[in-house]
Amino acid sequence: MPLNPFALITPASRGLSLALTRHLLSTTSMPVYATHRSDSEAAMRERILDNLDVDPKRLNLLSLELTSEPSISTAANKLSKSLQPDSYLHTGFFTGGILYPEKQPLDLDASKITETYQINVISHLLLIKHFSRFLPPAQKPDLANPAKWVHVTARVGSISDNGRGGWYSYRSSKAALNQVIKTFDLQLQMNRSQAICVGVHPGTVKTDLSKGFWGSEAKRELFEPEDAAAKLVDVVDGLVMEQRGKVWDWAGKEVPW
Repeated sequence: MPLNPFALITPASRGLSLALTRHLLSTTSMPVYATHRSDSEAAMRERILDNLDVDPKRLNLLSLELTSEPSISTAANKLSKSLQPDSYLHTGFFTGGILYPEKQPLDLDASKITETYQINVISHLLLIKHFSRFLPPAQKPDLANPAKWVHVTARVGSISDNGRGGWYSYRSSKAALNQVIKTFDLQLQMNRSQAICVGVHPGTVKTDLSKGFWGSEAKRELFEPEDAAAKLVDVVDGLVMEQRGKVWDWAGKEVPW
């Protein structure tokens, strides 16, 4: 029986995640599942498909709230019911992230720290819990290339590369996410899954999250969302088993722990 690969982007409603969704629709023939928390599915569908020359039936929307495990579980169950037989997750991008740029300890706020960890770490863990069942298991026919489970992280999560300080909650949450990436990849190895887990650093993307910092970044690492998406997809497509469990930047260079 032929295999039926699909792609998943969660969330997929704006910025880099929206660009990733549009890029995968434009450059592959796979069904693409995209999560959102919009009140209007029709508006979300229109935003993703705007000016794309693709079969709109390939886009499948799932309502999902990152801060709610019941919502994550419901979305995963809905995805399961919609899949064709012998479907598997070929490429998944997990993009949730927020930034509160504390400059000093006095800037720290308990509610903002909690929110940062909820989105930047806990939601990623719960997505692993509920969506990793769609990765190809060992007993599938051999795949030419491993499936890719990809968390969008950041270079500032690197402990050894931290030479500037600041951004306490964001840096530490991304460092925690990097540990999640390594740990989940070890689980995949133990299960002999034909899949790898990696992290990617997209550079500074021109989105609402980074808007206050565009002027401070070198032009070589400041990208429009569409350019960043294309670079990340190219890097991820080229990864092989030996590159698993690590973080890679937009240029295909390893980001140190």
